[in-house]
Amino acid sequence: MMDRQEQIEILLDHYENPRHRHALDPHDVQMPGGNPGCGDVITIYLNVSEEGTTIADVSFEGEGCTISQAGASILLELIHDEGWTVEDVVNLDYNVMMDILGTDIVKTRPKCATLALGTLKAAIKKYHRDRMKEEAGLLDDLEEVNEQYGIVTGDEAGKQS
Repeated sequence: MMDRQEQIEILLDHYENPRHRHALDPHDVQMPGGNPGCGDVITIYLNVSEEGTTIADVSFEGEGCTISQAGASILLELIHDEGWTVEDVVNLDYNVMMDILGTDIVKTRPKCATLALGTLKAAIKKYHRDRMKEEAGLLDDLEEVNEQYGIVTGDEAGKQS
């Protein structure tokens, strides 16, 4: 069991030297998340394996307090190092995330401590929802309909003519 000082040092190390902090391109899902009350923001980039059960890659970008940003770095390092599955993340309790970061240190900031986990769970939900729509053929005519209405999506959306 780590003492309080060791836990603080780990949080500071992850805040100052974040792991897996970059945009993934390409990605299956890009999911922003935030705590409006305190200004913490994070974007999770997720790639899921072909069979849909394993996290192939995950990264983040963001800004905010030490706890929110270090929490994202620590969570993603665990996922990468331990080979967590989609199911592992979906079933991870928010209190376990608090324990991982050091409940004693983060108990007054639960929203900051769980921001990355909540955002990653939302990314997984979107991934599953998109796959179900795809399998049901609900998005087959998306490009044609968007073109009909002059809607531009993806990388082209940012380019003005």
